[in-house]
Amino acid sequence: MFEALASWLVYTMGGLSADTQAAQALHFFIMDTAKIFVMLILIIYIMGLLRAMLSPERVREFVRNQPKWLARTMAIFLGAITPFCSCSSVPLFIGFVEAGIPLGVTFSFLIASPMINEVAVVLLIGIVGFKVAAWYVLAGLVVAFVGGMVMESVKPER
Repeated sequence: MFEALASWLVYTMGGLSADTQAAQALHFFIMDTAKIFVMLILIIYIMGLLRAMLSPERVREFVRNQPKWLARTMAIFLGAITPFCSCSSVPLFIGFVEAGIPLGVTFSFLIASPMINEVAVVLLIGIVGFKVAAWYVLAGLVVAFVGGMVMESVKPER
């Protein structure tokens, strides 16, 4: 559907020949913009559904019953395994804040979520090899953990 619409827009409305670089670039732009909008709509609805189904009080009590280092570690690994970019991590972050989860823990999630991403890791393994990709993931984990500790030490809840 998007392919046909993009082709029609480029070749009919734009008056471009199909074999020119300008037509191909415009076609790529239209196709990717449409895909991104569909993905954003799906992610927004999924996040809304999760926020509606998951009780903030239950999450808060679960996190508050854990030691700070364990809660931060769980938030980092949740951020690392979720396939969200920062545009979908922010609504989750806001939900965590509204649920009363400590800001150090929520910032650890917010740092880890877009930084340690499955797609980026797979691409890194393919481009620079497993060793460098592993160092990247380790650095991301450390940055998220230390970032959460720094936020916690500032006591932003005040």
